[in-house]
Order: sequence, then structure tokens, then C-alpha cells
Amino acid sequence: MRQREQLAQRGNRETWPPLPIQEWEDTRHTLHMWTQIVGKIQLALAPHINHWWQVPLYVSSCGLTTSALPYGTQSLTLEFNFIDHVLEIRTSSGIEESIKLAPRSVADFYQEVMVRLDEIEMPVQIFTRPVEIAEAVPFEKDYENVSYDQEYVERFWRTLIQVDRVFKQFRGGFIGKASPVQFFWGSFDLAATRFSGRLAPRHPGGIPNVADWVMHEAYSHELSNAGWWPGGHGFDAAFYAYAYPEPEGYRQAAIAPQAAYYHPDLREFFLPYEAVQQAEQPDEMLMEFLQSTYEAAAELGNWDRAALERSS
Repeated sequence: MRQREQLAQRGNRETWPPLPIQEWEDTRHTLHMWTQIVGKIQLALAPHINHWWQVPLYVSSCGLTTSALPYGTQSLTLEFNFIDHVLEIRTSSGIEESIKLAPRSVADFYQEVMVRLDEIEMPVQIFTRPVEIAEAVPFEKDYENVSYDQEYVERFWRTLIQVDRVFKQFRGGFIGKASPVQFFWGSFDLAATRFSGRLAPRHPGGIPNVADWVMHEAYSHELSNAGWWPGGHGFDAAFYAYAYPEPEGYRQAAIAPQAAYYHPDLREFFLPYEAVQQAEQPDEMLMEFLQSTYEAAAELGNWDRAALERSS
């Protein structure tokens, strides 16, 4: 029995790799700023969609990608390729450019991206101050964040592949309004959201370097949200779940698995990534967390589950 568990854990380390934040926090922050640059290009070009669903990036077979962004009568795609470690720029007219991902400053990366877009005659102007972080140094002035550890970027991407896969399986059981599985470059996390169909109270806002009206749109309707955050600021990676608005009794709900807990200050349930990564059956553990937190939100919030969920 012990040998079987050891073999299972070894396989999980390859599929669900260890991601201790102390080993890659500098790289994580640099990559966060790079994704914000690309994400803001998407924000500048994509038509608005409810809840800001036009702005996230998406997990691809080699990294993180924008959608096909309209540029006049053409389209533009930018994709972080974490296999070859390049940012790929492609257009519908057949132009292909690449920018090497390596130790370099945020300012240098920003400058090269803008120059390449100018060179292919698709210039884009963006607001260069980062969002959802307290110390928001404009991209063109950020010479401090310069780290890029290929091994840990690959671990991050391989984890995204697994989380995206399980989240999509979870999403399939809901026939009500639900978001795609999306990577939000502001908060630097992968998330999926289910909606009850009812309006929500106005969100109080207060997110660093984000206008309150942005949050009003994002949280305009009742929801149950789940996601994965790769860690930061000294905290290791974790899965999370919350309801907005939080129904009475939500924080006392019985949530699986045993490693999950409610954080009263952040008002979210958390499941340490390490618990899933080291589990004998990580998919099943994560699904328990997703399902039990959703059920707590839906039951305590009086959602019409019969109308919103797939019966078979």
C-alpha cells in the first residue's frame, strides 16, 4: 500500500508539480507584469463583454494566449509560449514575430512589445500602470523586476494545464450562466464563475489601482466563484472559492476535503495547492472542493438548482 501511494505521489509531482513560492517569487512577479502588458493590449482592442470577459487570457497547449483580437479588418493574437519561452505575435495576414522570454526588466519587455507592434503596423496604446497591486510602478519605469526562471515558469504552466482541465470538467455540470475558465492577469489567477441569474448588491470596490465602477460591472450579479492562485507575497499557491454576496451561514458550511478552511478576513475558502499536489487522487480532491463550495453558495443563497444544473 505504501509503495502504491509513493508511486502515485511521484506521478503527481510530474503532472501536478511542486510550486513553493520561495523558489520563484521574483520570477512570478516579473511574469505577472508581463501578462498585464499583454492583457492590457487585449483590453485596448477587444469589444466590451459583460463582467469584463473580453480581457482575460486563456490556457493554451503551450502557455497563455489572448483571443483573436480585432484590428481593423484583421486580427492579432499574442501568446506566451512556455515551451519555447517566447512571446509569439501572429496576425491574420500571416505575420509572425517572437520575443524571447528570458531574464530582462519589465521596462525592456514592454518597450520591445510596443516596438514590434509598431513594426507590423499594429500600434496599440495602453495605460501602463499595473492594476490590482498596491505598489504599481508603470511598466516603462520598472527596471527592478528582471527574473525569469524557466523551470518554475514551466511548472506554473503545467499546473495551469491541470487546473484548466479539472475546472472545465466542473463547468460542464452547470447549464446556467457561467464564465469560461479564464486567466485574470490583474489578480494573476485562473478562475471560473457560476451565476444564480439574480442581480447582486453593488460591490464596495476598494481594489488597489482599480476603479470601483470596474468592480461594479464584474460583480453585478450573484455568483459562486472558484479559482487557483499560484501564490505571492510569501504565500504559497492555493485554490479558493467565495460567494458574492456571501449568504448567511456560508462560512460555517461543511466543505470538503478536510484540508480546506475558511479565511475570515479574506472571506474565502482555501485549499492549499500542496494538499492537491501531494494527494493520491488530486482530481477527485479538487472536484470535492469545487462542488462543496458551490453547493454551499447555491443552497444557502436559495439558487434554483433544478433549473441551473445538468440532471445527468
